[in-house]
Amino acid sequence: MKLYYTPGACSLSPHIVAEEAGIPLELEKVDLKSHRTESGEDYYSVNPKGYVPTLKLDDGTTLTEGPAIVQYLADRRPASGLAPANGTFARYKLQEWLTFINGEIHKAFGPLFGSPTDEVKKDSLAKIAKRFGYVEKELAGRPFITGDNFTIADAYFFVMLTWAQHFHIDLKPFSNIAAYFTRVASRPKVHAAMKAEGLVK
Repeated sequence: MKLYYTPGACSLSPHIVAEEAGIPLELEKVDLKSHRTESGEDYYSVNPKGYVPTLKLDDGTTLTEGPAIVQYLADRRPASGLAPANGTFARYKLQEWLTFINGEIHKAFGPLFGSPTDEVKKDSLAKIAKRFGYVEKELAGRPFITGDNFTIADAYFFVMLTWAQHFHIDLKPFSNIAAYFTRVASRPKVHAAMKAEGLVK
């Protein structure tokens, strides 16, 4: 399998999941400005949507959208505990979290990656702070988003926190989140994925 990624983008989430699950991936870096891959391929021919991640399976079929890819990877290694079994209520709670992170947190960061006006930037930061406030309360008394076990939702939210770091968003008002970020960053497989993307040494 091949993961098309851009260092530090949301494609880091499935990269972390693959590392945690012990699934070997071939990596292909994508320049999102030129939409060319590291090997010179037109990325639009891989994913017409033009953004990462894309997972290309061994038979040539592709899967896009981070939340779908991480569920696919977790289901290939059910013993990893990265996602509860299909049909269980815990699985739906996990999907609830993936939807929230994708639609409410990830989306709120979007404008910051452009050249936002002060007003747009202020609005985005306010939305992010509000969403972080919700996660802060949910993390009280638990090490990970859904409880005691690291899941694919943690891989995704962790990437959002690296973005918060990139944009100098202060996590001091969110002590549970700050401790969580340190806890997840210290996981060997998380570090391995980030190192492979050149994000850490």
